[in-house]
Amino acid sequence: MMIVCPGQGAQVVGMGKAWAGLVPESRAVFDEADSVLGDSLGSPLSSLCFDGPTETLNRTDVSQPALYTCAVASWRGILASWGWSESEAPLVAAAGLSLGEYSALHVAGSFSFADGLRLVALRGRAMQSAAEAVASGMVALIGADEAQAEAVCDRARAGGVLVCANFNAPGQVVLSGDAEACSRAEAVAGEMGLRAKALSVAGAFHSPIMQPAAEALAEALSGVDIVAPRVPVWSNVTAEVHDSDADEIRRRLAEQLTSPVRWASCFGAMVRAYPGASVHELAPGKTLGGMGRRIDRSVKVQSHDGPEV
Repeated sequence: MMIVCPGQGAQVVGMGKAWAGLVPESRAVFDEADSVLGDSLGSPLSSLCFDGPTETLNRTDVSQPALYTCAVASWRGILASWGWSESEAPLVAAAGLSLGEYSALHVAGSFSFADGLRLVALRGRAMQSAAEAVASGMVALIGADEAQAEAVCDRARAGGVLVCANFNAPGQVVLSGDAEACSRAEAVAGEMGLRAKALSVAGAFHSPIMQPAAEALAEALSGVDIVAPRVPVWSNVTAEVHDSDADEIRRRLAEQLTSPVRWASCFGAMVRAYPGASVHELAPGKTLGGMGRRIDRSVKVQSHDGPEV
């Protein structure tokens, strides 16, 4: 089996509640998260996941630790439901979209749940801070390939910051940059016959505007024990399997904040490497399943929003 882990944007009030209510092993993950984070989010993480409110859960500093916790809780729930220990699970590979890369690395044994949670909590705070420092945003291009997306950036940048931030699936590219450049990008895209939509995000993720966050994350990563994953985990930055060297993993995770996320290439490479292996999307939602169908229609992704009853 292969595991894929969702990133920011997949959060929804109620996520993980079914797992925590029915599977003690999943409940234990939320309990540990509440203990590790304390009142740093204003309310226990579990209550924010289960009961919201939406505007709080959608904050970058909250959604990131929430999504990581929910993914791990669903993984522990799957293991318990199917009667496997972590070492017995027939896991062959893992990947995650942006933030989801941390969930994938934890599932693959690279760092403890608590260490990963502290990292993603700091990552969320640092990204929120960098976003607030510069008026910026993101624009989704529908129907564009990489060359067209780069052309939009070149025409709309005008001395500002505008880059390709996410290559999610064929025909689905997200741009990231300062607010004025993003506004120009919408107009340029229209002139090129492409659909463009401004996204409701805190700022220009996966762009040079996130450099202060990348530096803060790199410092935090230097103090975390990281080991080689026990199964291949794909890097969003390179679209290749992470190196076994811990320092190289740290570098790639820091670089991810200012580099484009090459999810389409990651997913495509993973399913080609393990033909016939089942693909399972950890909670919450079915976002990656939808992208997966656009990347490779022959692959079915099974979602695990809650326990099978």
